[in-house]
Amino acid sequence: MSRPFAPGFTIPTDLLLRAYAAGVFPMAENAGDPEIFWVRPEMRGILPLDDFHIPRSLAKTVRRAPFEIRFDTDFEAVITGCGAARPGRPNTWINLPIRAAYARLFAIGHCHTVEAWKDGELVGGLYGVTLGRVFFGESMFSVERDASKVCLVALVERLRDKGFDLLDTQFTTEHLKRFGAVDVPRRKYETMLEKALDGEPATF
Repeated sequence: MSRPFAPGFTIPTDLLLRAYAAGVFPMAENAGDPEIFWVRPEMRGILPLDDFHIPRSLAKTVRRAPFEIRFDTDFEAVITGCGAARPGRPNTWINLPIRAAYARLFAIGHCHTVEAWKDGELVGGLYGVTLGRVFFGESMFSVERDASKVCLVALVERLRDKGFDLLDTQFTTEHLKRFGAVDVPRRKYETMLEKALDGEPATF
């Protein structure tokens, strides 16, 4: 299930896209590790677009619109924010090979960002990979209360509007479960994935 790349190795773009199409994604042990490993979970986290739940307090924040939401304007700032150390999270899995690989996906239109801006500063965001009618969520960050949550709400609205079928969260967390995230067995997930990759792709 895991096969590290040698130090300094580049993750080929075509290999990365094939991996996503097969339900596999890369991670690193920590940001300073030069290697990656491939992950294919037995239980996969998804966020059903039709059953997305917005907690009441967050709904009030969304209506208040404290942030300017932008899409795809500053990928480097978003992935830097996602990879930064935070209180209670001294390290992340976003290492240099991963940063470079997703920058290349962004350049060719297979990676996208949702960004929360306030007073000209990026205060939260998320990024993920698109393939077919699937959005594979990768990571999110926030330096201001609720910024990443508002980005998630904006993401779901956009995916619905654009005709996406599947929002993959890789794993579930208590945080994501508040929004309706569920675990599905690998075999069921791969059936859902195959269906969402078949036919006309959605445009983010």
